[in-house]
Amino acid sequence: MRLLFLLLLLTAAVASASEPTHTQPAVDTLAAVVEEADTLPSEILRLTDDDYRAVAEELGVEVAAIKAVVDIEAGRAHEGFFKPGYPLINFDLSMFRQRARHNKVNLSRYAKSHPVVFASPNSRRYGSRQAAQQERLRQARTIHEVTAIEGTFWGMFQIGGFNWKLCGCKDIKEFVRRMSTSEREQLELFAAFIRSIGLDKALRNRDWTTFARRYNGTSYAARGYHTRLANAYKRHKALESAHGAE
Repeated sequence: MRLLFLLLLLTAAVASASEPTHTQPAVDTLAAVVEEADTLPSEILRLTDDDYRAVAEELGVEVAAIKAVVDIEAGRAHEGFFKPGYPLINFDLSMFRQRARHNKVNLSRYAKSHPVVFASPNSRRYGSRQAAQQERLRQARTIHEVTAIEGTFWGMFQIGGFNWKLCGCKDIKEFVRRMSTSEREQLELFAAFIRSIGLDKALRNRDWTTFARRYNGTSYAARGYHTRLANAYKRHKALESAHGAE
């Protein structure tokens, strides 16, 4: 099975003694994931209503509140994967540059050798925007593994890779492995993340403004993130009521 993790095999050759500005992670930092590839599912494991209820109960929030977040982050189809082993991703060039500065990676030398990374997603060339984003991430990982992962937003909740510790993962490879395993794992990572930053309370209280500001950033209002959340929540509550009346 061709998984996202197999791309890890391509990254080691990038680092060399001629690049003094940063240190590429050792091959064995993430390569152990490759050994686990055969244990990952060959089909997409979708979230069930039981999954939603179980995690909602753990968080003390309503299922409709969680589904509202998914609506905004992944769309009404509520899909967390591009294809088996490939979680839905958004490679963010601005975040990639920011993490590169943090990790002391000099990106200027890669502008010509990796043009796909620094250009807008080419949907026409790769067949879809998501396919184009997957290719950008693949090529970015050959520049610097950790920086590429940290500069990408992952799964149906679009959690930034730089938040892997806040998701309760022991290392970044666990974050990628779990994101690539199932939508239930993506939901569990989301639950751990919002608990770690205290956003479960805002979701519990349906405080959409606080949740939007902390989860989406200071420009949330310009995007109408809080109002879209509120509307999505109302829609899911109405659906729950309709199904309950059947």
